[in-house]
Amino acid sequence: MAELPRGREHRTADHPIEPIFLDRWSPRAMSGAPVDPSDLLRLFEAARWAPSTYNEQEWLFLYARRETPQWPAFFGLLMEANQVWCVRAGVLIVVLSHKVFGRNGMPNPVHTFDAGAAFENLALQGASMGLVVHGMAGFDRGKARATLRVPDDYEVEAMIAVGHPGDPANLPEAIREREAPSGRKPVAEIAREGPFAAG
Repeated sequence: MAELPRGREHRTADHPIEPIFLDRWSPRAMSGAPVDPSDLLRLFEAARWAPSTYNEQEWLFLYARRETPQWPAFFGLLMEANQVWCVRAGVLIVVLSHKVFGRNGMPNPVHTFDAGAAFENLALQGASMGLVVHGMAGFDRGKARATLRVPDDYEVEAMIAVGHPGDPANLPEAIREREAPSGRKPVAEIAREGPFAAG
């Protein structure tokens, strides 16, 4: 089975950080091999421990494993450009977030923020296990809501493809060219002390 290229071999941090942050990236090349149910549970266990407002844990992951009756419905949610490479994924996941607080039904202004934190935990765990974890916005949210019978008090946030690393040569050429860990903006562009702009 192919190994996931380690991001730390292609990236350099400007400040000292844990190597897992460099190793996590979003490949598309997958082998088509199934993901062991125990490995999938490890990903969800990592997501479970993400921080959340008032400990709401408002994320919910709906998933389908390849070659199961649920797979066609989940695969059918993807835009064609993502179907091209997700056809070899082992699992497809739809990320939901509860828009209201479970304790009082009031709107939760950070449900999306918290679901994103849970995804990051899942993605870092996947990277540590040598799995491909690739988050996606390219799918039909309305169709996901209808097909998966998502109630109105939940937001359909994103999809995730999970699988074992595969051969990039099996990807279409345009995608293959992007199959490498990407760089990042310098810290000075993403963090500033004080207000957004001088007053």
